[in-house]
Formats: sequence, C-alpha cells, structure tokens
Amino acid sequence: MHKPSVVSFSLVVAVYMSCNAATASTTQTQPAIASQSSSAPQSAGTIPTGQIAEALRRGGYVIYFRHTATDFSKSDAGMQGYDDCANQRMLSEEGRADARTIGEHIRSLRLPIGDVLASPYCRTMETAQLAFKRAEPRTEIRESEGGDYAGLKRLISMPVVAGTNRWIVGHGTPFRSIAGPPHLAEGEAAVIKPGETTWTVVARIPHEKWATLERRR
Repeated sequence: MHKPSVVSFSLVVAVYMSCNAATASTTQTQPAIASQSSSAPQSAGTIPTGQIAEALRRGGYVIYFRHTATDFSKSDAGMQGYDDCANQRMLSEEGRADARTIGEHIRSLRLPIGDVLASPYCRTMETAQLAFKRAEPRTEIRESEGGDYAGLKRLISMPVVAGTNRWIVGHGTPFRSIAGPPHLAEGEAAVIKPGETTWTVVARIPHEKWATLERRR
C-alpha cells in the first residue's frame, strides 16, 4: 500500500468560498516561488465568487478534486492492487451521492470538460466515474510512499487544451504536499491556473458550494 507522506513545499494561501461571501479580492500577480522542481505554486490569487463559473466556462483551468466522502471504518491495509476494491477505503453512500451531484452541477453550469484524470485507487476512480462518466487512471496522482509528486506537478502545470478544463480526482495528501495547507476536505476542489513553470490556486470549492455557483450564474 502507499502510505501518505507530507512533504514541506512552498505554501499557498488558499482561498475558501464561505456561504455568505458575496465578493472577494481580484487575482493577485506575484513572482514565482523559487523551486528545484519542474513547477511551483505561486501565491494564491482570487476569482470573485460570482465570476468562478464564467471563468471556468472560458476554459484554461485545472480543477483538482479530493475524492468525495469515504467509509473510514475500512482501510487500504490489505490492498493487493489498485483494482482490489474489497480491501480499500471506499466511497460511502453519501460520497457517491455527492459525486453525482457535483457532476450534475458541472453539466448544468455548462463547464467544458476536457481530460478527466484520476488516481487509480477505487475511491478516486469511482468519484470521477460518477461525476464525469469517464476517467483515465494516472499513477502520478496516487499517494506516494516516498513523497515524489513530480508527475502530479507536471499534470497541474502543463497547458490545458484551449476552451477546455482539465479535471483531476485525487487525494488530500499529494495536493497538500505540493501546495501546502490547508488540507482539502473530501469532495473539495482547488481551481488552478497553470503556467509553464508555475501555477496558481485561484479558488477552492467545497462540494456543497457548486449549488451556490449555479444560483449566481
């Protein structure tokens, strides 16, 4: 099994969308943080809450989800392979419902869906399948025993096909390892603007806030 490993990297000041937040500051442009890796996060800017859906409709973003709610009475301790779902922590019924609802909101908002990539664990693949009806398993997104997330950084920072968004379903620990705290909650998404050598977290969307985006369109 791959045990979570938290690696200190450069911190990103992540932006939460609160229930009653009607406005937020505009995106900040800041120098890239020095790094030995192929890509590094910049300090987070902000897309105002009311403009997130419109920005995503234009495309050019990477949306990184942590899988939705899971059954913590189970673990990955006896896992024999990625497809050994019987010996992994799986989505709960609440998590399955949340994944379906997220997908419904994304389609209702008419957000362009390009690549859909997921960690090969059963809980991440199921989240992606329920939300997007498809998923390409990528081992770069999985939790790494050695804390090597260079492949995930490349997936986040590489250019997105024009007019689309790249959707990634992964785990909390890998994203925290490359972006810093706070840890993504189950079902929470980070909206990322990729660059050639840097990337910027411009918003964070808890799973229940997709309905808020619909009301603001």
